[in-house]
Amino acid sequence: MTDCSAQYSGRLNASLPLAKRVLLVKADNSVLIFSELGSYKPLNWMAAPCTIRQIDPPDADDDPDTPVPERVLRVCAEKSDDVLEITLQHIYADHTYDLGEDPGLVKDGVEDHLQRYLAEQIERIGEGAKLVRREYPTAIGPVDIMAVDGNGAHVAIEIKRHGGIDGVEQLTRYCKLLNRDPLIAPVRGIFAAQTITPQARTLAHERGFECLILDYDDMKGQEDGTLRLF
Repeated sequence: MTDCSAQYSGRLNASLPLAKRVLLVKADNSVLIFSELGSYKPLNWMAAPCTIRQIDPPDADDDPDTPVPERVLRVCAEKSDDVLEITLQHIYADHTYDLGEDPGLVKDGVEDHLQRYLAEQIERIGEGAKLVRREYPTAIGPVDIMAVDGNGAHVAIEIKRHGGIDGVEQLTRYCKLLNRDPLIAPVRGIFAAQTITPQARTLAHERGFECLILDYDDMKGQEDGTLRLF
């Protein structure tokens, strides 16, 4: 934590006036400057790969009331001419921690989870439905789920977390290709997502597709799950 000012030069020029801030230097030399207020994003930063050079000004001291800074950090990008120069007027706390290896973020509710749950609960598309397979291969990429409905007709299902027009277009391409195969045609489409935009819903209906709203919590076996097939 430090009273600092900063000057960024290169592809853009930006400056931060003197104020109390948190300065984070990561093991890869990335440097991020945070304030107490505002969003979670840093006010300014330099991403790796970069080099950090510490400059100790003549007559440097740790007295916040003197104009002489305590330390200057010059951070230079390795792949461009960008430079972030941070003047540390007074350092309140300087700590180093080894966080060790991070296991990474485990996302819940991603498309793969939705696909797996719907494959296990394929009757959600209609009574008597049966799973053919997940990731059904085609010449233009795999269909998320291929199933047969209660009448024995094939159903191609495209799954998104947030369904937009691009997803409907993708399902259109799959169905157009699959319906050329006399062994499985006719193939109808279902566009399944946690949310579907009005524009995507309209386009799906125009293409003859059904829209299926997926309640992730309900699919996990939690309460308050409603399924709507339009």
